[in-house]
Amino acid sequence: MPEPLHYDDDFIRDILRNTRTIALVGASTNWNRPSYFVMKYLQRKGYRVIPVNPGAVGQEILDEPVVASLKDIEEPVDMVDIFRNSEAAGSARMPCCG
Repeated sequence: MPEPLHYDDDFIRDILRNTRTIALVGASTNWNRPSYFVMKYLQRKGYRVIPVNPGAVGQEILDEPVVASLKDIEEPVDMVDIFRNSEAAGSARMPCCG
């Protein structure tokens, strides 16, 4: 098992200051799931959160339309937050970044 990554607080703070739009993979329509709480918290902190869940396309989560995949997002995304186990999440590579 690889060692956990450790980042300096200032580094994380800088990333969050420069982030405006977050794609939330594994967003749930179920209000009592952790991903729902995270989305709500991030929205209250001023972030635009785009829910990604192929099983919930056509629905909205916290007033945002659900998309099926990252490829379906038609605007720039600053961060991807993944609420899936590592097997379901697949490779950490983003389509934009190889």
